[in-house]
Amino acid sequence: MKRLLIFLTAIFTLAVIVGCSHIIDSDPLPRALVVSVTIDNTTVAESGEVHGVTLTPEIAVSFSRDITLDKMSVASCIAFSGGELDVRLADSDHSVLLLTTKDNLSPYTKYRLGIAAGEGFGVNLIEGFTFSFTTAFDDSKDVFPRISTDELLTKVQERTFAYFWDYAHPISGLARERLGSGETVTTGGSGFGLMAIPVGIERGFVTREEGAERALKVVDFLQNKAVKYHGALPHWLNGTTGETIAFSTYDNGADLVETAFLMEGLLTLRAYFDKRNATETAVRNGITALWEAVEWDWFTRGGQNVLYWHWSPDYDWKMNMKISGWNEALIVYVLAASSPKHRISKEVYDKGWASGVKNGKKFYDITLPLGPDYGGPLFFTHYSFLGLDPRNLQDAYAKYWDQNVAHSKINHAYCAANPKKYYGYSDVCWGLTASDYPGGYTASSPTHDTGTIAPTAAISSMPYTPEESIAALEYFYYKLGKRLWGEYGFYDSFNLDQQWFANSYIAIDQGPIVCMIENYRTGLLWNTFMKDPDIRRGLDNLGFSY
Repeated sequence: MKRLLIFLTAIFTLAVIVGCSHIIDSDPLPRALVVSVTIDNTTVAESGEVHGVTLTPEIAVSFSRDITLDKMSVASCIAFSGGELDVRLADSDHSVLLLTTKDNLSPYTKYRLGIAAGEGFGVNLIEGFTFSFTTAFDDSKDVFPRISTDELLTKVQERTFAYFWDYAHPISGLARERLGSGETVTTGGSGFGLMAIPVGIERGFVTREEGAERALKVVDFLQNKAVKYHGALPHWLNGTTGETIAFSTYDNGADLVETAFLMEGLLTLRAYFDKRNATETAVRNGITALWEAVEWDWFTRGGQNVLYWHWSPDYDWKMNMKISGWNEALIVYVLAASSPKHRISKEVYDKGWASGVKNGKKFYDITLPLGPDYGGPLFFTHYSFLGLDPRNLQDAYAKYWDQNVAHSKINHAYCAANPKKYYGYSDVCWGLTASDYPGGYTASSPTHDTGTIAPTAAISSMPYTPEESIAALEYFYYKLGKRLWGEYGFYDSFNLDQQWFANSYIAIDQGPIVCMIENYRTGLLWNTFMKDPDIRRGLDNLGFSY
């Protein structure tokens, strides 16, 4: 297919280059240039591209002087990838060539059109002009039959839950990092997957007994096989052996943030599985041992008033990354202050995490209390708050419900305003966060926008922006349909501007979808996690009200 595309492109280019070279005239023709090209009244740059074009576009080519219309000669000077064109001169201006398609074009399809240099227009056109355009995406009809909002929310949760249940690593039960990652399982993404187990039980996707058995399988693996560094785990593990898989050259040891996401999930299970039978008791006891073994205070790197993200047995503290400012890692400090055996002080929180978190500026007339301008990627509002309940959470720095609502609304407003003019952005097609994109993987935000929307961004913000998030969910499901919807729910991301849809699933994006939809619907995970007496003690230690 790739070779065929290259061949067709070469043929198209050759036609544009040589198409007008056959005309010979003893008298030299006057020189001319293409002054401008418009398609549906939108100006096109040389070698440019236009999106959202109608299926019956009108193209106007303006020359620097009048031309003549010998249709046979003109046809040889125009190369169009979409079939035949009707060609005529504008009635009142013979320097304008009007082009229309003989047949309707296909929706959401890319076309190329070239005007060749030469003498086919009765002038000596000294430079050609080539551009491309993409016809509009047809969202006038639903791809799938309409169902109730409750049914749709359950359907999305069930499909997404299956990523963690059916696609879990068969030996460890942990979540594979992404679709196709084989032996590589993810610590943080597994924490989110563990939090999805109570959702699966309460929604009837699995039984309580099945959920408890899966939890015990994971806990046993983490206790007995997974390598740990001062109680903390690496970002990635081998799902069979438990050995560390390096995330990068120097990141081949402890990752305290990923460990925190895992502990968030484990502590949720410890609170949820509260029955006195053998399986649930073993789950609780195993989680307690893992939880109490994490040496949070050791990650102050010798008593500094800040926590450090990474430590390597080979490279020590070479990563040198402090966990500070406003990002996804509030949960790290809450857990570190909650630890029964390795607790940090409030001073570490105030000086290490909270210094410099303030913002206070307005974006789209919305005041943002904390963090970078425009809020940053939306996972800041998700990862810590799958369990940590923001509804009444407050300390000296912010009311965290206000923070997360503002961040989500700013992200929505930015996509609706679409200052970069990416095709497809709207008030129902929005959501910027970390995801795959056409160039690899990136953390998208209003200040780092590649034109790529990730369903997890808007959907996982549902507690904060219910109307906007449900509208986005419905657009993704009913309008984008099979392009975006697969075996484990919504694929990771898409870019309508580049006609690109991911075929990937990533654990750390899948988990918040299941969990935050449930928090919107019932508050299940918030209520469960916040019951934990260690967590409540830790929040008290840091001066939170909740």
